[in-house]
Amino acid sequence: MILNFALSRFDVREYITTACHVFRLKPMNPATHSKLIDRFGRHIDYIRISITDRCDFRCIYCMSEEMTFLPRAQILTLEEIFALAQVFVELGVKKIRITGGEPLVRRGALGLIHQLGKLQGLKELVMTTNGSQLDKTATSLKSAGVKRLNISLDTLDPDKFKQITRIGDLTQVLKGIQAAREAGFKRLKINAVILKNQNHEEVADLVAFAVEQGLDISFIEEMPLGAVGDHDRAEAYYSSDAIKADLAGLFNLLPTTESTGGPSKYFRVAGTETRVGLISPHSHNFCSTCNRVRLTVEGRLLLCLGNEHSVDLKRVLRANPGDSEPLKKAIVAGMAIKPERHEFDLTDKPLIFRHMSVTGG
Repeated sequence: MILNFALSRFDVREYITTACHVFRLKPMNPATHSKLIDRFGRHIDYIRISITDRCDFRCIYCMSEEMTFLPRAQILTLEEIFALAQVFVELGVKKIRITGGEPLVRRGALGLIHQLGKLQGLKELVMTTNGSQLDKTATSLKSAGVKRLNISLDTLDPDKFKQITRIGDLTQVLKGIQAAREAGFKRLKINAVILKNQNHEEVADLVAFAVEQGLDISFIEEMPLGAVGDHDRAEAYYSSDAIKADLAGLFNLLPTTESTGGPSKYFRVAGTETRVGLISPHSHNFCSTCNRVRLTVEGRLLLCLGNEHSVDLKRVLRANPGDSEPLKKAIVAGMAIKPERHEFDLTDKPLIFRHMSVTGG
């Protein structure tokens, strides 16, 4: 809120000074920075763009059961999303991940993705999806230039799947995975959020499924974003170390330096092409190598998943139609307020009240 207020009242130079004073940061001069580098020397070349806060599932770690979604007037248009993506690429971003909510439920999503796939200078366009729409869209996504898909799949048990997603259909997601394979995606990855006493006993089955299907898989420690009423996050916490120990007796996991540009630490299952990733925001903080920022569907440049440091790019965009320079200055200036790390605490009430579905993956 402080930063949005600053942008509405001052020009970019005064915004930088105000932000640095509030957060006791060393100022950066946007005129001398053509690329995105924060005050800790981290190069930002990856942006996750949420194109909708809506979803056709209601996963218990992502949403409350009764969600209030943003009105249309508050969200970016598809044209605005493309304009912002173009500016980020011009500032050196090489990788864009399309997220939601479920991105494929937004009308016009495929058209936007086709446009993004043509951006000069963009090396990788990828997407995170729950898989529910892939049986109808996988071929179009491949032709649009999407290189990789991350597909959420927390369980192979239909009843548990219904419980975790509240309204999802496991069969539909499995059809979507098959459609993506048939469309020619080479590096499909499963994302599984692991909750103790919900699905933690299935980690070996999920790896076996990934090996059988020729997929990668990442296991994710739940992140405390938004209030959820279905479980206590501290009690449901299941660490990456526990997951690795569960797998060690069944699979030979070989450490690897391979990376997809995100936070996963990968192991290769010996004798297969499958990689097992561990995303460990609690047990093994990965903030020191963070190369990411997020654009929310309401146009906030979110500098950290676990903090509220942000810049209101929608306001800058709409105040300067057809002029990308104020946007570039605001984005570069925003690097000065990217925090060193998140401060997740599973034992406390969530300090971040936005749900993961609003944040955008």
